[in-house]
Amino acid sequence: MTLASDLAPSIPGVSPDIYSPQDFAAVSKIVHDVAGIVLPQGKAMLVYSRLAPLVRASGLITFSKYVDHLRANPKELNRAVAALTTNHTFFYREAHHFEHLQQELRPRLVKTLAGGGKVRGWSAGCSSGEETWSVIMTLLGPDRHAGLQFAKADFRYLASDLAPHAIEAGERGVYPAKDLKPVPEVLRKAWTSEKEDMVSIGDTARSLVRFRLLNLLGDWPIKGHFDFIFCRNVMIYFDNPTKERLVQRFCEALHPGGFLYIGHSERVTGRAADELTLVGPTIYRRRGA
Repeated sequence: MTLASDLAPSIPGVSPDIYSPQDFAAVSKIVHDVAGIVLPQGKAMLVYSRLAPLVRASGLITFSKYVDHLRANPKELNRAVAALTTNHTFFYREAHHFEHLQQELRPRLVKTLAGGGKVRGWSAGCSSGEETWSVIMTLLGPDRHAGLQFAKADFRYLASDLAPHAIEAGERGVYPAKDLKPVPEVLRKAWTSEKEDMVSIGDTARSLVRFRLLNLLGDWPIKGHFDFIFCRNVMIYFDNPTKERLVQRFCEALHPGGFLYIGHSERVTGRAADELTLVGPTIYRRRGA
């Protein structure tokens, strides 16, 4: 039996009749079941602050009634899970990944495309698009002529996230100019335009990307395999069994010889560890090429 004292503490200034430890426990279980996200007891205030506006908007007043509403309303459930998702990212985050992409992977992809083959990539958990556009600008390269040839070939990139507001920001592709300072200047000049301290991603880069809503724990309506996958600083919110299942699915979605890029504090364990070889800091390659 679980006692109230075993649950997260009440929020100071908030009546337990509105938001109780039991409500936090119920939200935590729902979010874990739906999205794999683990919410430890220290996140009680975060849950309250992010869901309180949705509770008020629903007109249900109490979290207890709102939890019942979530169980019966998939659309509202998706909205709540998205609200609890952390979308912290920035351009050229973990620069060594982009150095590897430019120096090691890009020549392979260019050769494949030049030979009439196709190339597919994926940002799984793309957040508001900074990672995606960093990848695309790196692959297009500093030379516009060569980049335009790359863009004309059979290359497509999937950018997915479970938060609609993140997908909308990524598709919009407009950011404060200061946010792009980590990106090499030659890439910024080649593939973006700046106006009034805001930078817009150019049409060539945009033409290569499809942003889609996708829960990584759900079904993947994806055909074919990927040449590389970025999933960085997403799995830190999952428990170990969920991480291992997800990495195994990524492994199975890669072509033999394909690359998986993960976050600096993440590691590959479980069955996938027998199929993926570490080739750089948090860069893995599927065996069998």
